[in-house]
Amino acid sequence: MSVHVQNSRMTTAKIRQMKVNGEKIAMLTSYDFTLASLVDEAGIDILLVGDSASNVVCGNQTTLPITVDEMIFLTKGVVRAAQHALVVCDMPFGSYQINEDEAVRNAIRILKESGCDAIKLEGGEEILPAIRHMIQAGVPVMGHLGLTPQSVNQFGGYGLRAKEETEAEKLLHDAKLLDEAGCFSIVLEKIPAGLAERVTKTVSCPVIGIGAGNACDGQVLVLHDMLGLNHGFKPKFLRYFAQLADEVKGAVGEYIRTVKDSSFPNKEESY
Repeated sequence: MSVHVQNSRMTTAKIRQMKVNGEKIAMLTSYDFTLASLVDEAGIDILLVGDSASNVVCGNQTTLPITVDEMIFLTKGVVRAAQHALVVCDMPFGSYQINEDEAVRNAIRILKESGCDAIKLEGGEEILPAIRHMIQAGVPVMGHLGLTPQSVNQFGGYGLRAKEETEAEKLLHDAKLLDEAGCFSIVLEKIPAGLAERVTKTVSCPVIGIGAGNACDGQVLVLHDMLGLNHGFKPKFLRYFAQLADEVKGAVGEYIRTVKDSSFPNKEESY
């Protein structure tokens, strides 16, 4: 006699079905067990262990320095926290651009060693052969077009992408290719809202926007940004849903004061 255990975890199939049902997809980045646990309990659909950890966790100026080993380490903690959300791990710069074999090898390694559900990588037609081989090997892939931060040195900054018709048409072409290759979703970053809407209506897979307007099938933000933990970073697309930087500094300041004046720990807090 077999026992059927209902799986409440999100899957790539469920994410695809959300687009069919017209249900918006909520995605946030997360890089550690504690915060991922809270975000997961709140009911997030997708947890992305982004290579933005290079900036947020490691303090680098770009996403370029973070390694496969570091991404696997961070993703393990998020996977342990996720009871509901689909966990996606970014493939870092240099892990899929050299050749197809190395790209597939790194994707499989990330999936096996981190326990994540899928990987994400940046680019369109240029990396299509690698994406096809990953999907054929059984690795679920989330695409990423528009502003691709790993190409910051090539772009010369983090400005709006696909403003001109030529680049917009290429982005639409790339989105179609990623969709046809079998990507279960595509992230569109910092592109005109009209173009994002056009892409969303054209491809069959869900489209998740960040700085790409409201017509996408879902939205993603960096957790530390939307919680107001990163002072001084406020692009147009970012909304603060909390102001935790002030809360944290206030709490730490109060802790310091009570230690200095010997009011912490008090008798009730001592053994």
